Amino acid sequence: MPLIALWDSNQETILELSIEQLLATAGDGRLGDDSECSRELRHFFSEVESEKLAEYADQCLTHRFDNNGKVLQDIVNELGRRLDYDVVNGRYQGTRNSVGNDGLWRSPEGHTLLIEVKTTDAYSMSVDTIANYRDSLLASAEIVGRNSMLLVVGRYDTGQMEAQVRGSRHAWDMRLVSVDSLINLVRLKESTEDPLTAEKIRSVLIPMEYTRLDRLVDVMFTTAQDVEAAVENDNRSEMDSTGEVESRGPFEFTERTVIDSLRANILRAIEKSRGIKLIKKSKALYSTSDRSVGVVCTISKFYDKTVKYWYAHHTPWQQFLDKTNSGFLALGCVDQTFAFVIPTEVMSEKLPHLNTTTRNGKTYWHIHIQRPEPDTYRMFVPKTGEHLDLTSFIMEVETL
Repeated sequence: MPLIALWDSNQETILELSIEQLLATAGDGRLGDDSECSRELRHFFSEVESEKLAEYADQCLTHRFDNNGKVLQDIVNELGRRLDYDVVNGRYQGTRNSVGNDGLWRSPEGHTLLIEVKTTDAYSMSVDTIANYRDSLLASAEIVGRNSMLLVVGRYDTGQMEAQVRGSRHAWDMRLVSVDSLINLVRLKESTEDPLTAEKIRSVLIPMEYTRLDRLVDVMFTTAQDVEAAVENDNRSEMDSTGEVESRGPFEFTERTVIDSLRANILRAIEKSRGIKLIKKSKALYSTSDRSVGVVCTISKFYDKTVKYWYAHHTPWQQFLDKTNSGFLALGCVDQTFAFVIPTEVMSEKLPHLNTTTRNGKTYWHIHIQRPEPDTYRMFVPKTGEHLDLTSFIMEVETL
């Protein structure tokens, strides 16, 4: 049975297979350009969690097998998508009428990276060859605007390649990154929220001048701030009657493991009910691999006041949902076995009538959920009084 059919019917079994076993299961097991094996393998990579991609990449680098370099190439291109690049997979082998680059990544900021993937530099290629790939793609307008070259290499034996880059005339528009470091950038992006942070993370892969370190420090500072803000948002303190976070009294934190576990269970319930597979974009943002379905999932503890649950819904979250064909805001409750899963079109109608707060130039809406009667929940809409009955949006969540 083909890989994708098995994946759709029995994901747990498929996730136990090694990368070699997966390759043998995809299509007819013969990996080549435009093959069914390639299409199935890339589809599979687009739907697994980033940690599995890291595991498969490690297997490609530590166990030699037929086509391990080609498989690693596909994994690296999928890592580019996880960093929000628009990725065009390259060919496994160049031909007389086609350029032999491994991938093209275009960032939301308009910078294109020509990708070359190497498991080792034991059989190194000239950096001039890679530059010629770029020249050919510029001539055919497949690359336009700002661009540079990125070599993605295995963790070991890269000294020769590094020396080639440093000593070449392409030293100012070519950079080298290990597979491990690329994976760590994906992990970092998935732990943050602010789109500006994702932009800063992508900027690390672009050649920069290191005599003055301001740009690098800016990347580190912005990312650290975003991670700290994400932790704070998951652990909100008590609110006063206006919906603002009180500065008085001690913070009451919910265990990170509790929040992460509940979020995972909610996402699993949505996947099951919709027949989809969601991929993590950031701490709260998830989408299908084709980005047609998007979910924002955030968690609240129980507040023993008029407002039973409270959430901050951030502007970038709503912008993310607006770009999908089908979007949902999933509101989890730490003390419940259900979540409120609200379609984007319903939320969009209510957002103008909710209270907002702007801090440090960033605006979020206050979502208050009340329980006027036992087993009855509503979203408080202060500006019109037309509160939203949430009964039809309750989704039961299985716990493991």
